[in-house]
Amino acid sequence: MDLGIKNKTALVTGAGGGLGRAIAIALAREGVNVVLADINAAALDVAAKAVQATGPEALALEWDIGDLSLVDARVGAIEERFGAVDILINNTGGPPPTPASGQPAELWEKHFRSMVMSVIAITDRVLPGMRAKQWGRVVTSASSGVIAPIAGLAISNALRMSLVGWSKTLAREVGRDGITVNVVVPGRIGTDRIRFLDEAKAEREGRTVESVSAESTASIAAGRYGEPQEYADAVAFLASANASYTTGSVMRVDGGLIASV
Repeated sequence: MDLGIKNKTALVTGAGGGLGRAIAIALAREGVNVVLADINAAALDVAAKAVQATGPEALALEWDIGDLSLVDARVGAIEERFGAVDILINNTGGPPPTPASGQPAELWEKHFRSMVMSVIAITDRVLPGMRAKQWGRVVTSASSGVIAPIAGLAISNALRMSLVGWSKTLAREVGRDGITVNVVVPGRIGTDRIRFLDEAKAEREGRTVESVSAESTASIAAGRYGEPQEYADAVAFLASANASYTTGSVMRVDGGLIASV
C-alpha cells in the first residue's frame, strides 16, 4: 500500500534503538526523509545507517531532548536541510521501575522534563510549519500503562497518561489545520527496554527471567511478544495520508494483552 508520504520529512525522537529505530526504518521505506534524534551517538549512527540503506535521505542529530534549550536550534537545523517537519514521532525513553510513593521530587521533575515537557516543546516548535502547509502528523508513543497501569512503573504510568490528555486536547485544536494527533500504545514488544523490565522483575521477585517472560506471554492473546517492526508499521499508518480522518485516538498495538475493551 502506498501511504502517500513519499518525500515528506519526519522527525523521530529516541530513534537510536528499539521502537524508535523501527519507526524510522518503516517511514524510510515509504520514501520519507527521516531525521533521527537520540542522546546515544553510537546507537544513533547504527540506526542512521539502517535508514540510509533503504534509500531516502537521513539526518542524525545527537540530542538530549530533556534539554529544552536545544529545541529551537535542532528543529532549525532540520528546517535548513529539509524544510518544515511534516511528521513528528514523539518517542521517549522510559524511567526506572518505582513504586508510586516515596520517590524524590527531583526524580519526578527529571522525567517530567524528558518525557512530557520535551514532547510538548518539540511539538509546539514544529506546529507552525505544519499549519502553514495545512498538513501534519503528530504521533506519540506511550505505554499500555496509560490504559491499565503497570505495577512497579508508577512514574511511567503517571507521566505517559498526562500525554494522552495533552494529545486528545491538541487534536481538537489543530484538526481544522489538516493536522492529526494520535497516541500509540505498545504492549510487550521485544525491545531492550522490555528485556530490562523482565530482568528487573525477575530480580525483584527472586525468579528466572524465563519464568517472567513466560508469564507475560501467557497473558497475550497472540501468544508471543511483538516485533518492533509490527509496532512501527502501525505508527507509519497513522503518519500516512491514508489516516487523514484518524485523530484524537489511542491505538493499541499489544497483541491482545490489555484485557479491557
